[in-house]
This record gives sequence, structure tokens and C-alpha cells, in this order.
Amino acid sequence: QVQLVESGGGLVQPGGSLRLSCAASGRTFYDMVMGWFRQAPGKEREFVAAIRRGSSSTYYADSVKGRFTISRDNAKNTVYLQMNSLKPEDTAVYYCAANSVYLGTMERHWRSWGQGTQVTVSS
Repeated sequence: QVQLVESGGGLVQPGGSLRLSCAASGRTFYDMVMGWFRQAPGKEREFVAAIRRGSSSTYYADSVKGRFTISRDNAKNTVYLQMNSLKPEDTAVYYCAANSVYLGTMERHWRSWGQGTQVTVSS
């Protein structure tokens, strides 16, 4: 089992940027596929981005493509989500997720979850 702790959320104005971090512990970080999901009030949790082991491949939801970038630092056991050109509709609790293999973008494809960090985009 892996433990995930997110940080970096907050309040930002539309058009602004934030970088989320997720620190992992409990198993070999390099072996894990890492992802980000988000859940807005009254909505289901949705896939945002994922990165395979060794950063060989990345995946993004259409709604964030070109604005968000997922990356990982295997030496620090940390995955990041750089969010630029933020919009009010990006407001949500953002969750870090991990799995041993990349199976897809559904919640059931991911085994481990963090507690979430709130991102609010508002003027």
C-alpha cells in the first residue's frame, strides 16, 4: 500500500497558476503510475492527468489539455500538477492517485488515494 499526501491548493484568480504536489511513501515510487483527479461540488470525481513510470507517457483530460502539466521527480517521490490559465470551472478538490499499472481513467482503475487539496478559482 502507498500513502499519498497532496499540497499546494489554494485560492487563485482566473488566469492564474498553481502547482500541486503529491508526496508518496510506502513502496517504490518509480514503479508506480501516478495520477490526478478532481471533484467539484455536486459532481462526480473525474480524471485530470496521469503519468507512467519513468515519465515515459502522460495523459490528460480534454478539459485541461494545453493548460495543465503532470510531472514527477522520482528522487523526491513526488508527482506534480502544474496548472496554468486557471478557470472558475477548475474549482474542485484535487486528489492524487496511484496504481502499479496504468489501466485507464476511471476511479476503479486506481488503488491508492490521497486526502485531497482544495483549489478555488475566483476573482
